[in-house]
Amino acid sequence: MTQRISTLAQQLRTQYDALRQNHPELRIRNAAHALGVSEMELVAAGVGGIHSTLLKQPPQDIFKELGSLGQVMALTRNDWCVHERHGQYEDIHAGNKMGIVLGPDIDLRMFFECWGSTWAVNDDGRRSLQFFDTAGTAVHKVFCTDDTDVNAYQALVKKYTVADPQWPVLRALPPIEHNTEVSDPTALRERWLAAQDVHETHGILKKFNVSRLTALHALGSDLAQELDGETAERMLADAVAQQISIMCFVGNRGMVQIHSGPVQKLLRTGPWFNILDPHFNLHLDTTAITQTWIVNRPSSDGWITSLECYAANGDLIAQFFGARKPGIPELTEWRRLMTGYCPAPLAA
Repeated sequence: MTQRISTLAQQLRTQYDALRQNHPELRIRNAAHALGVSEMELVAAGVGGIHSTLLKQPPQDIFKELGSLGQVMALTRNDWCVHERHGQYEDIHAGNKMGIVLGPDIDLRMFFECWGSTWAVNDDGRRSLQFFDTAGTAVHKVFCTDDTDVNAYQALVKKYTVADPQWPVLRALPPIEHNTEVSDPTALRERWLAAQDVHETHGILKKFNVSRLTALHALGSDLAQELDGETAERMLADAVAQQISIMCFVGNRGMVQIHSGPVQKLLRTGPWFNILDPHFNLHLDTTAITQTWIVNRPSSDGWITSLECYAANGDLIAQFFGARKPGIPELTEWRRLMTGYCPAPLAA
């Protein structure tokens, strides 16, 4: 490490220590925001006693070998929601721009164009692999557990360690620009109703160059209805009480992580509404939800309904469906739950 890099790292460590002395509860992501730097820079600097190792590019090569670690905890988050899932990486496909993991426990969709550096991190004995985008924001983290093959983890880190690490160069992510209005609401609605698969939504939004929220406002109440901000919490409580298996999607620019199955233990902690099950944890800041929608999509398997939570900037915080697989109709119990929340009838 050059003298300049050592000086940068020492400055960040000093600033971080001073901040944590006054705010010991701060997590590293929040500390980075408070200091006006990226989380990746704090990891690179080794703040708080962290030992970090820069790993070789491209991240896809490392991702393809994650199955060797056995049981781990996968974490994906955005600014308002954290999704943690225990399991093993299986059926991994990592191409140039996109990737997918289709294991029964860890279910991911990767969008590699914005990915930047990868780090092996040892934080007071807690080992992890951490993937960051080009701006230094965490995209995805893989944490070792008591059931992880630690020898495989160490071998993977050794294989991909950068011998002469340089301070990573940050590059801001390009803004996503959309039309603020739907130019032809009738055409949008017709295209929406012609869809045969829920995965067509992204293509429809791209075709009309609109955000999710702009489209939802234009579709009509039989296809999209806005509800109050407490609906997500109410839905989770109802899903537990009625034993309805759900799908929960949480993502950022580079990753979407999915849980499928029942949920059991719910707990409110300040602004955070939590699912605290043995293999799945969700931490949802309900105070950040400014819009909540029930969305109705046609498919070859029948109507598919989702509950979607949005932040003030229009970003999707979290998305919920009834648990299902392609080729299988939506759960009757989930559909009944969704329509029961709606003040107006959904298309059926």
